[in-house]
Amino acid sequence: MSTEVKVPTLGESVSEATIGQWLKQPGEAVAADEPIASLETDKVAIDVMAPNAGVMGQQLAKEGDTVTVGALIATIEEGTGAAPAPATQAAPAAPEPAPAPAPTEAPAPAPAVEEAPAGASVLSPAVRRAVLEYGIDPSTIKGTGKDGRITKDDVVAAAQAKAASPAPAVSRTAAAPVAGRNEERVKMTRLRQTIAKRLKSAQDTAALLTTFNDVDMSAVIEARNKYKDVFEKKHGIRLGFMSFFAKASVLALKDIPAANAYIEGDEIVYHDYVDISVAVSAPNGLVVPVVRDCDKLSFAQIEKSIADYGKKAKDGALTMEDMKGGTFTISNGGVFGSLMSTPIINPPQSAVLGLHRIDERPVVRDGEIVIRPMMYIALSYDHRLIDGREAVTALKIIKEAIEDPTRLLIDL
Repeated sequence: MSTEVKVPTLGESVSEATIGQWLKQPGEAVAADEPIASLETDKVAIDVMAPNAGVMGQQLAKEGDTVTVGALIATIEEGTGAAPAPATQAAPAAPEPAPAPAPTEAPAPAPAVEEAPAGASVLSPAVRRAVLEYGIDPSTIKGTGKDGRITKDDVVAAAQAKAASPAPAVSRTAAAPVAGRNEERVKMTRLRQTIAKRLKSAQDTAALLTTFNDVDMSAVIEARNKYKDVFEKKHGIRLGFMSFFAKASVLALKDIPAANAYIEGDEIVYHDYVDISVAVSAPNGLVVPVVRDCDKLSFAQIEKSIADYGKKAKDGALTMEDMKGGTFTISNGGVFGSLMSTPIINPPQSAVLGLHRIDERPVVRDGEIVIRPMMYIALSYDHRLIDGREAVTALKIIKEAIEDPTRLLIDL
């Protein structure tokens, strides 16, 4: 008796996905609720769980195939043991008979097979994503994690070693490749394809413009240094800069409602709440989980939400609900060392705030040249909805709130 495995519900407005990787092969034992396949949607990766224990049966879709919600993709057969090896591992053709060895000569013993480290076949979602992205065979990697498990760092190290090693000789009828000029084709993940389409759509649809300013970070740095230990002791989370910018953005969006709105057809949709999408770098690309009701959250609640999303993104555990909605986006290229950039809006939103690295630079204060920790900030906006005066004013409000954090407390 076999049990059907079908594509689960993928989330609101998502009807199809791509088979990213089969985590179980035909004949392998499967436990109930164990991941057997990974699906890639437009936004996140989702594991398909085994409906019951048994043996992995037929796989009805290949890695890279597009499947729809409810489609039959595999079967689970009754049983507990491993089935025979897959047909692709057929025995090689027998060679020509060789002369029989002398009676006194014993056959050479078969080479020992090194046993895979315990737990090496159990890959976390983040590791599975990395294996797929780098095109590395996990069976060739020696895990350094707990109980011999493979970590993402193990995969990256294997990929680097593979890139550094000389390419194997390839037999061709055409001209031989030039040494050191190899090419590799890797199919774009569904998430990467969607990111490309959305960003290009934003350029094609919105009238994009960017305004810049610079911010003296002295007051925020001083407040953070003064209270960071007490803050962490009380709230169990470190005090970062993102909560300051989120709160400063709330002030700006309240004063400039257009920056917190979007265009739908021939109408403008305004929000009386602030849900801030925070751009996070994940193994498969940029994702933007949403910190909801930032206008009502405390600094600690904002920092905890951002920290939780960062961990989930690293582990490949973000859900569709985590990234649903959002009225405004903050992108922090400064963590990667960016000095200045023109961020692109996250449709259908109309504005995005770009943060950059902090550098000590000479500035003039009260007629004197002094050194201050400065950051360039940028606001990209849809000029169809937001006028230049409104965009400049919004960015100026953010600048003033960061340079004088007291404004955040008294709603100025």
